Amino acid sequence: QVRLVESGGGSVQAGGSLRLSCAASGYIYSGKRMGWFRQAPGKEREGVASICNVLGSPYYADSVKGRFTISQDKNMVYLEMNSLKPEDTAMYYCAADKWATWPPNLEAWLRGPIGDDNKYWGQGTQVTVSS
Repeated sequence: QVRLVESGGGSVQAGGSLRLSCAASGYIYSGKRMGWFRQAPGKEREGVASICNVLGSPYYADSVKGRFTISQDKNMVYLEMNSLKPEDTAMYYCAADKWATWPPNLEAWLRGPIGDDNKYWGQGTQVTVSS
């Protein structure tokens, strides 16, 4: 049974940094997309960053480009968040492909329907940035 567990959330002041981790147990990661989404109160869940071990470069939402860095080490996915802003406040969710697709389109996965059948989800970790 696949399980995604996030950790590393917390409260920081604007300009601060946090590092989120996601551990995917029971999961075969090769060739599959993994990444991070977030949901602020009253807003829809949105894609933040995605990565795939068979691709050279990750993909980032415009709102976090240059501030966030996603990385992967086998079944672990990380999100290094720097220069945090109050608008980054949200519940952050780790997600992973259930099955591999070819080519693994990172942008489409991040921007596409949140409720598609091809995603496992973690329970989320809260990030709060105060001004």
